[in-house]
Amino acid sequence: MMAKAKVRMLLACFGLSVFFTIFSYRLIYLQVLKHDEYTALAAEKHLEKTTIYSNRGEIRDVNGEVVAANQPIKTVIADGTVITNPGALADLMAAPLEMDRAKLLEMLSTGKPYIVIKKQVPESVANDLASKMNGKTLRGVYFEQDSSRIYPNGTMLCHVLGFVDHTHHGVRGIEKSMDNYLSGYDGFRYTEHDRTGKEIEFYRGQERPARAGCNVRLTVDLGLQNIVETELSAAVKQFRPASAIVILMKPQTGEILALANWPNYDLNAVGDYKEDDMKDRAIEDMVEPGSIFKIVTASAALNERAVRMDTMIFCENGHFNFAGKVLKDHHGYGDLSVMDILMKSSNIGAAKLAMLLGEQKFYDYIRSFGFGERTGIALPGEINGLVHPPHLWSKISISRIPMGQGVGVTPLQTVAAMSAVANGGHLMMPQIVHEITDEHNTAVASFPPVEIRQVMSAEVSKEMRDALKRVVSKEGTAVLAAVAGFTVAGKTGTAQIPIPGGVGYYDNKYVASFEGFMPADNPAFVALVMINDPKTGPEQYYGGLVAAPVFSRIAEKAARYLNLEPHPDDTNTNKMIYTNARD
Repeated sequence: MMAKAKVRMLLACFGLSVFFTIFSYRLIYLQVLKHDEYTALAAEKHLEKTTIYSNRGEIRDVNGEVVAANQPIKTVIADGTVITNPGALADLMAAPLEMDRAKLLEMLSTGKPYIVIKKQVPESVANDLASKMNGKTLRGVYFEQDSSRIYPNGTMLCHVLGFVDHTHHGVRGIEKSMDNYLSGYDGFRYTEHDRTGKEIEFYRGQERPARAGCNVRLTVDLGLQNIVETELSAAVKQFRPASAIVILMKPQTGEILALANWPNYDLNAVGDYKEDDMKDRAIEDMVEPGSIFKIVTASAALNERAVRMDTMIFCENGHFNFAGKVLKDHHGYGDLSVMDILMKSSNIGAAKLAMLLGEQKFYDYIRSFGFGERTGIALPGEINGLVHPPHLWSKISISRIPMGQGVGVTPLQTVAAMSAVANGGHLMMPQIVHEITDEHNTAVASFPPVEIRQVMSAEVSKEMRDALKRVVSKEGTAVLAAVAGFTVAGKTGTAQIPIPGGVGYYDNKYVASFEGFMPADNPAFVALVMINDPKTGPEQYYGGLVAAPVFSRIAEKAARYLNLEPHPDDTNTNKMIYTNARD
């Protein structure tokens, strides 16, 4: 018996030893080995990392007027773990949030700790709800600070500004190209809550404040932009084109003063528009420029001293048989001086100027003027255009490219080229951003003028300006571009639109253009007006008839806005004479 009792005692002691050993191991496992994990889980019940959203920087025009800003809003969040009366909350919130009560009640009753009820709630609505909830001692709903991007001018400057997506990052325009400056950095804060969900400020933990984004100041003047868009809208109503573009540039610096495309879109309602409406055609469209390209041809021939302005060129009486193809002029001209070739926009004369240079030299000048490469403007989506090297030219290319056919350019490239004619021969990089400043208005970056290269001598530039003045005269093709009291210089262009696939040109579709500057001898701006496929009567689609009058109206209003001083005797011509305005 004694032996059996001892065995039972030993077994009991062994069992107790095993039990306490396992218990001790479990205790050590929980208290020591799993300490960090369970501490973190416990903290999650009480600690919360709250994002402190940064303010996106503003975009302003050159005078500081805000064109893209932020509107404070709230995101409504629910914590189902602390909601005790979802029905009362649903009754209170449904109408102000414009939500279905049944759906809202379902969301509030899930018991989940983080439920996004609604985004982009106006601050006034959120503040009113918070006050009513406090008055009824309802808990479990919070309001996170956020902001939405607003554009005070709607469609104005839309292709330059672009817009942001739901993550507050830029999608197009300046919003995209300057996104790293505009975005700023979000901050955070760790907070502890009591069992009712209220923050215990005494236990507020680590915090990093948000850093606001920088502000971007453009070179664009909103006053000039308004003039441009008003006149562009009127031209669209008159001619019902497929698209249209106007660009104003300061030739001495390359600063863009105004830029507008049509079709356009409302920056505050981008979802209502097609992707094609958002295309910045000034830098994304490739067009055959037509006769405005003759400024390159003539400048090259003069700069190489292949001709002088008074050199006579035989223009074949309007029909030039070259390489088995006939090149025509609108009128049958015999001998024309280089100045008259520009003034009357002779295709044959331009072709013969290029032939005097030779294919390679002419190609070199085309590239020197910036065609075939991006201008470098601070806008996304810019294309190179298309300029084939001479070994890819056809037999007739040397006769067609000089008049702007068989070469693909962007509208902005033509403005930069004309600016070189206007400013003494300097090809300037187009600038759209003037300055970037931080939230304290301290300069972060500036963008001084950038000269790319000298494309012609100052003497040739002056000769070209004198010739382009005569284009805007009663003998020239741009009489309707004249502005009373000012001397205008410029060039018309009328280009057939190529049929997709490279199978020729449409017989009844044209791009009508005028590109000029004013005052001619000390230009305040260069302006391009380009109307794609205007709907006109027969023989009324020419750049001199369609685009030149639009330029005149823009230039006249811009002169008043810029306080340019008119000179009564300093004008090109009487606008009533327009029989030569065909190019």
